[in-house]
Amino acid sequence: MERTLPTIPFGPYRLSRLILGANPINGGSHLTRFVNAQMKRYFTAERIQTLLQQCEAEGINAWQSSPGPNLRAYRTYVEAGGQMHYLALASESADNPTMLEDLVAGGTVGVAHHGEVTDVFWREGKIDRVREYCRKIRDSGTLVGISTHIPDVVDHVVSENWDVDFFMCCVYERHRTREQLLQLLGHVPVPLKEVYLESDPPRMYKVMRATDRPCLAFKILAAGRLCDQPELVEEAFRQAFDLMKPTDAVIVGMYPEYEDQIAINAGYVRRFCNLQDSTQGDTVCTS
Repeated sequence: MERTLPTIPFGPYRLSRLILGANPINGGSHLTRFVNAQMKRYFTAERIQTLLQQCEAEGINAWQSSPGPNLRAYRTYVEAGGQMHYLALASESADNPTMLEDLVAGGTVGVAHHGEVTDVFWREGKIDRVREYCRKIRDSGTLVGISTHIPDVVDHVVSENWDVDFFMCCVYERHRTREQLLQLLGHVPVPLKEVYLESDPPRMYKVMRATDRPCLAFKILAAGRLCDQPELVEEAFRQAFDLMKPTDAVIVGMYPEYEDQIAINAGYVRRFCNLQDSTQGDTVCTS
């Protein structure tokens, strides 16, 4: 029996407040190359289709991913009768000059400028290059977003009233420089590029609440670092729905080999969204 999840408005669409992420499917664990290899081994073409079917049965109606193989897997799913939406990351690429056109042709409903690239441009003082690409996304006819790991980027875009429809917000600012970490911690952890601080999520949730645009929070489980204990997973979902707007959602990668993470995560969303409704009054968070 198919179940439902609360949804949010997203342009002319409605997205479930739990969106399927792509890192496990892509073999991007942010842990070790051995975990990456295990994820890639597990997610055969057939298992990806099964995952999408299981997500849709739980009320998850959107998949956030990228151009390439996952877009083709999405097209296979839709052509077989699947009803999920597709969101994607993109940026200028000499190696893939038709990236944006391919995404739109594949049925993508929203494209966000890739957060890894956004953050590089921000640090280099070239954030206007992100704005230029957002104009290209707008001209393509799909919804326009910006992905980032840095709260100040969201503040900047909002303050300048860029023409964007949504944000994708990593709740951990995991790309701090060596100098920033020395200033914060007095030393540099290893590996340098993967630092997750418990004080980060409230900072990002604060800027998410300050904009009326939908925000899609990702890495709420600290790229798997909180997955070892069920109570930590539960607390991460509770924190997300306690601190973000009723018009925001979460993107979560799922790896169902050892437990039914789809059903577990969907259950947390139903539970904590109901708590949010009861504390914030009437919202657009409807099924």
